[in-house]
Amino acid sequence: MTVPGTESAPASAPVSESVAAPEALRPHAEHAFAGELKALAAADDRPRPERWRLSPWAVATYLLGGTLPDGTVITPKYVGPRRVVEVAVTTLATDRALLLLGVPGTAKTWVSEHLAAAVSGDSTLLVQGTAGTPEEAIRYGWDYARLLAHGPGREALVPGPVMRAMAQGLTARVEELTRIPADVQDTLITILSEKTLPIPELGEEVQAVRGFNLIATANDRDRGVNDLSSALRRRFNTVVLPLPATPEDEVGIVSRRVDQIGRSLDLPSVPDGTDEIRRVVTVFRELRNGVTTDGRTKLKSPSGTLSTAEAISVVTGGLALAAHFGDGVLRAGDVAAGILGAVVRDPAADRLVWQEYLETVVRERDGWKDFYRACREASA
Repeated sequence: MTVPGTESAPASAPVSESVAAPEALRPHAEHAFAGELKALAAADDRPRPERWRLSPWAVATYLLGGTLPDGTVITPKYVGPRRVVEVAVTTLATDRALLLLGVPGTAKTWVSEHLAAAVSGDSTLLVQGTAGTPEEAIRYGWDYARLLAHGPGREALVPGPVMRAMAQGLTARVEELTRIPADVQDTLITILSEKTLPIPELGEEVQAVRGFNLIATANDRDRGVNDLSSALRRRFNTVVLPLPATPEDEVGIVSRRVDQIGRSLDLPSVPDGTDEIRRVVTVFRELRNGVTTDGRTKLKSPSGTLSTAEAISVVTGGLALAAHFGDGVLRAGDVAAGILGAVVRDPAADRLVWQEYLETVVRERDGWKDFYRACREASA
């Protein structure tokens, strides 16, 4: 059957030359990196699965970065083990759905978006999982005005992102799968096993066409909230995204993402704040791992995750302070309050952990006196 809303949309009316279209604060991956995707497609002479925009090799290159024969530089979107990306891409080329699993801040959403953009050219077929996500968000809903006026019919059907992806052979995304109620999660079982979505109200079904697949993300720390049933988990190939292996990797990730975000917000360039980025990453890694970098001092860990994503947020906030209330150079005082907010989630227990870390580690570290003073002032 033809699903309403899956037909090719008519071209948009031209925008008046006197009114410029507003620039999106955060463009979708397929728009932000359109040049790289176009260059990869032109250079890609390897076999492509049905309805894929790129071959699996080119998709992996898009995520991991590289240089094309014509000199085009593909920036890395993910810094981590190559095999992790290769397994994820290969999974999407089969009939198995992909589950990206990891602790908060391991770039699960970022990777899922870029995979969908590279494979299908559309990363927007998204279901955002929450405790209130209804079954209709995964399956379909109804235009109740038409339903009341004319009864159940194709015209009254409102397809969800997954149904649209099935009908068009595209990649759908489900974020935070374990936050979705268990009975709603199980809506995916028939879709993933039979590649079919029944519409009992119409006595019809939507069958997935070749090219369809689904990427879900889930948080390691959310186990016990809404655990996946064994039946649903079997429908996925699970790929675990690890935390950055080395401080250098994490500094590089934070610097790159902050630079991308900063350019869109007209913030100072990252190179001026590399030292502070390294200190933020060091603090987060030490408290996260429960031991100092040199392995000599054991530490208590706070209740929060202190993820790479939170480090990016702290540095971005610091750059904004430096730009609007400083001299444009990222300094210790610009990141101190952000670090305090990230570390101290439990006002009682976490504050003690933070104070002990300041006095036993930061205070004694060479070259960190300014950082120690700034953190003390922020903590007062």
